[in-house]
Amino acid sequence: MSGTSFKKDFVAPVLVLTIICIVISAALAVTNMITEPIIEETEARNAEAARREVMPEADGFELVEADGLPETVTEVYRATNGVGYVFMLTCDGYGGKDTLNLICGIDSDGLIVATKVLSHSETAGLGSKVADEPFESQFVGKDASLEGVEAISGASRSSGYYINGIKDAFTAFEIVKGAE
Repeated sequence: MSGTSFKKDFVAPVLVLTIICIVISAALAVTNMITEPIIEETEARNAEAARREVMPEADGFELVEADGLPETVTEVYRATNGVGYVFMLTCDGYGGKDTLNLICGIDSDGLIVATKVLSHSETAGLGSKVADEPFESQFVGKDASLEGVEAISGASRSSGYYINGIKDAFTAFEIVKGAE
């Protein structure tokens, strides 16, 4: 095989592919640099809207740092006007580990203002019913006993994961309330 043929048949295609990869990588890096702040801003706006949805009386929120929170509680926010707390929860679901993301607002008296599923991987038509209004609305006004809250028939495991997540929110509520 001659040197010219080797360069033409092997080196040139490798060089062309390398240049294409470098150009594409640079384009992706520039795209990421441009879109990353927009995505972060959108996520922050959506998180704020979710907090306001479960604690509408709050005039603002501040992140609370506390030790000993249940593993499922990922973030705690205190309403700046003292009306209550918002708990971000990531629970196991029927869909697997950490597949049920919830938000729960508990007022300063220890009563649920609202709960909401932010995302889930539950079975469509069964476990996904935990994200529906009839199930979520039964938590409103409940205290830590969750007396009267009923699981969804046919989706008792998904319901149980949700209920256990809300119980963890109450555990966190006692921790952060006691730390004040």
